[in-house]
This record gives sequence, C-alpha cells and structure tokens, in this order.
Amino acid sequence: MSQQNNVPVINPLASLDEWEEDVLKRYPDVDAIAGDKDTNEYRNYETPVRDTVREFYRLNHEYQSYDFVQEKRAHYLQFNKAKMPIWDAFEFLNQLVDDSDPDTDLDQFQHLLQTAEAIRRDGHPDWMVMVGLMHDMGKVLCLFGEPQWAVVGDTFPVGCAYSDKIVYPEFFSLNKDFSDSRYNTRLGVYAEGCGLRNVTMSWGHDEYVYQMMKDYLPEPALYMLRYHSFYAWHREGEYSYLLDDHDREMLKWVKLFNPYDLYSKNPTPPDWKQLQPYYEELVKKYLPGDLKF
Repeated sequence: MSQQNNVPVINPLASLDEWEEDVLKRYPDVDAIAGDKDTNEYRNYETPVRDTVREFYRLNHEYQSYDFVQEKRAHYLQFNKAKMPIWDAFEFLNQLVDDSDPDTDLDQFQHLLQTAEAIRRDGHPDWMVMVGLMHDMGKVLCLFGEPQWAVVGDTFPVGCAYSDKIVYPEFFSLNKDFSDSRYNTRLGVYAEGCGLRNVTMSWGHDEYVYQMMKDYLPEPALYMLRYHSFYAWHREGEYSYLLDDHDREMLKWVKLFNPYDLYSKNPTPPDWKQLQPYYEELVKKYLPGDLKF
C-alpha cells in the first residue's frame, strides 16, 4: 500500500463503474431511457466474495476530510497537469476502459456518446448534450494517480455534520472531522442558507469537471456536472438548511440529467462516422481549441 498526502492509496473497486452499479441498486429509476434493455438487467453482478463497494466507502468516508479536499483543490484546480484538444482528452480517458463493467464493453468515449445521444434524442438543448459528452471527463484524475475513492462515489459536503442518509454513514466515525468541533455541527463552517456555491463538496470527478467547464456552459449545465453524484440532496432531500433559492431552482436540472447518465448504456456502439460532424460543431460552439487539465 502506497501513501499519498499521508493517505493510503488503495483501489478496492474492480471497475470505476462499480459505484454506479451500487447506485442503480439503491435508486432504481425510469425505464424509458434504457430503450430495449430492462433497467432490472443493469449492473447484474453475482454476489461478490468481498464487498468492494462497502470497502470503497469505508476509505472514502474515512479520508475525505475538509483538509483533504482543500489539498486536492489546491493541487488540481490550477489545471497545470496537461493541455490538449478535447478529442485527445477523450483518447486519454479511454485508457480507463475496464473489461469488468457488466453493462458495456465499450470504451469511455462511447459511453459519453451514448449519454449525449440519449439526451439529444429526447430534444433537450445542445448545452445539455454537452453535459452528457463531458460529465465523466473528470475521471482522468485516476490517470494522474488518484485512488478510486477520491474520483468516484456519492458526494457530500465536508466541513459540517454528515447526514445519516449518505450511503454507509457509519464509516464517517473514522473521519478525523467527525470529532472536530469546527466541522461536526449541523452548520459547521457554513451559514444557514449560504447556498451550495459556498459549500465545499467531497473531492472527485464531479467537482473537477465542473471547475473545468465553469467558464463555458450555462448554469443548469454546471449544476448537472457538479451535483449529479450528490444523492443525499437530489434523492434524499438532505442539507436543505444549506440551500438558497437558486439551488432549489436548479435542482430540477440535476434530477433531469441523472437518469441519462445511469441508464443510457447500450451494447450497440454509436456510429461515430455518422455522429462526428454534429459533435465537432457542438464542441467548437462551446469549448476552446485546447482544454487545461
């Protein structure tokens, strides 16, 4: 076991998507987006010998402290690790292909295309199609050496008391913030109704891609990117005391996007030759020639 910032680097999940497999079990959703495949068929794993998801969240909840998140933000949000066109970035992301994913043997880019195409098929605005195309780009953090529990997983506020509606809440007792009087009260370092924009979320691909895209996409798109893994909020209704009116208005967009992410996988690969002209024009509309990582 190696160490990173005095935190053990260990990857208990067999696949980066194993967290989403668990999400689908916890939050079954609409059938329409799944097309011909029954949503009950998704994430059909036999019971594993070792509960990797449980171990994943033990690590996530133990080490995602307020200080840990601030360190990661300072390290990665300078966006000085790489610079490349978006199409090169997709090739970079494809290094994360994993044969253990039960829902698809397609690469990461094809999954993003399927999500984007499901959104486009339903007639949503093109900025939302861009969300589908970009929403997992933050998983490149794994290629920069981050452990899985600091890249994927349900997200939650740090710097205040943990909700018992977060998955595996019992593991928060292992976190150093759990007994820190600065962070373990209802509001912690925040003020009533301060708004989620003033709340620090646990570190992962959602926050990273939001920060990457915040100058290029409209506000509803940014909420989709930043909070689609914040299940304690958009599924359980928790942390209402931190919200402002703008958060409450944006919630509908987060809820709209979430099923497209979870249920758009299909074994039929997208026809990139046919789709390429549309997506090249779409990317030109919203993004610069090179993106910083």
